[in-house]
Amino acid sequence: MPEPSACARLPLRTARLILRELDVDDAAFILSLLNDADFLRHIGDRGVHTLEQARAYIVAGAMASYRQHGFGLWAVRLAEAADCIGICGLIRRDTLEDVDIGYAFLPAWRGQGYALEAAQACMALARQDFGLRRVVAITALDNPASARVLEKIGLRFERLIRVSGDAEELRLFAWNAGDALPDT
Repeated sequence: MPEPSACARLPLRTARLILRELDVDDAAFILSLLNDADFLRHIGDRGVHTLEQARAYIVAGAMASYRQHGFGLWAVRLAEAADCIGICGLIRRDTLEDVDIGYAFLPAWRGQGYALEAAQACMALARQDFGLRRVVAITALDNPASARVLEKIGLRFERLIRVSGDAEELRLFAWNAGDALPDT
């Protein structure tokens, strides 16, 4: 695994987006995103209900991951605007053997290809900058939109799993080095 400085390509620009590290100034955005009804339904309640909890969530999660792994969840914004519209990035979870790609967007920004564009950029970083040979993702069974994004970036359904003793089954998708990648 590369040193944390390997992600010197951030902020990362795509055709329409900029991905950058989250910081405590993003607390209001994170509070809104983590309490969105679809986030709660498909991803779960992270127990973040105040600005102070949102700041702590960013420090203990994304910022700690940047220091430890050189990657984490990154803020996503439109290239021509300052406000964050979502998060996307690579996560090292205790509950999964492999690095996980994840994303979530505010309701107004869903269904416009932003998750796909950000996830494609993150997969390129995973392969090229971090040299990952396998990337996984998990989705709720009732989240077909997320599954479509994962398939478009080259991940394939592997199996149903349960994480952390959770009663709910989740779909595990994976990309392995050597797998054919879709044209981007």
